[in-house]
Amino acid sequence: MSGQLSLVRFPDLHDWQGHGHEGARDAFRRSCREMLEQGTGFNRPVQFGGSPSSWRSTCLAAFEAGDPRVFFERKFRAYQVHDLERPEGLFTGYYEPEVFGSRKRSTEFHVPIYRRPPDLVTFREGEAADTGLSHGRRLDGKPELYLTRREIEEGALQGQGLEIVWLRDWADAFFIQVQGSGRVRLADGGTLRLSYAAKSGHAYTGIGGLLVQRGVLPADGMSMQAIRAWMAMNPKQARQLMWENKSFVFFREADLENSQLGALGAQHVQLTPRRSLAVDRALWMFGTPVWLDTEAPLGAESTMAPFRQLLIAQDTGSAIKGMARGDVYWGFGDAAAQIAGPMKSAGRMMVLLPLDVAEELGVPG
Repeated sequence: MSGQLSLVRFPDLHDWQGHGHEGARDAFRRSCREMLEQGTGFNRPVQFGGSPSSWRSTCLAAFEAGDPRVFFERKFRAYQVHDLERPEGLFTGYYEPEVFGSRKRSTEFHVPIYRRPPDLVTFREGEAADTGLSHGRRLDGKPELYLTRREIEEGALQGQGLEIVWLRDWADAFFIQVQGSGRVRLADGGTLRLSYAAKSGHAYTGIGGLLVQRGVLPADGMSMQAIRAWMAMNPKQARQLMWENKSFVFFREADLENSQLGALGAQHVQLTPRRSLAVDRALWMFGTPVWLDTEAPLGAESTMAPFRQLLIAQDTGSAIKGMARGDVYWGFGDAAAQIAGPMKSAGRMMVLLPLDVAEELGVPG
């Protein structure tokens, strides 16, 4: 562990002193409430996770904390993360798409968003190890791959009453699946919130990478906005391209406590724009504060600017693997999409470990 983490003094973190820590403290409190009551992250091994007991005193102190900067400085140690496989780090962004839809199918709204089918199962540990499949279905008692995206979109699940809502466009549905959540403005008024429920088990294929490989779009101009623009101009080819990503995501309708916050992340707490971070859950415990020193796009022209901020690890993703790898949650709607879509930045990542966790793990102090 000593080669992967090195102690950093808080005053040496660029912009730490002048940073507003209130948002991070509030997000940390939401994580702590979940850690004390359910502790989802403790259900599997986490390399730098610690035990529930080693987090308890720090979480309890968070609810009594006054000055948030003083709280983080007194209750945590900061460590720079050294990723030998990716020394420069990689930090991307994600967001919650906001689209129009209807609870009733019509000529305008004809693209379904599905809830989890009853025959989609999560395979037992032994089955997953033998087949390499985390999810799928059982045919004649044997674990098998589930339906592909194309099979589902061509009607394989019709007639089962699994539709939650209907959207206008296949691309809208596709990008809600990529992001793992979404907001749907209903034609008859109101907003429906979609949260991740399950995935089909097929490997995820990034369609942006396919477009670059085929020379359709340049690598240096690749972004979600560029993909959407190409899809709008080439709807038939776009449908075929989306089918090449066989992975499919199912949702549930979420009744969320705070309408100003995002969907539920993997920790089962609502995500906070600019304060929630998706990390590799095999390495970092949900609830871990993380100081990022990187760059992020600003505005529609994607001008890069320093992004130095304290975030809380509250989510994960299939593409988020590695020590210095993070995905920043930017919020919802077009403004968030303009930042999240082009973000692909190098930088430094510092984790804040509670004193008891650092001692339990034997990390030098």
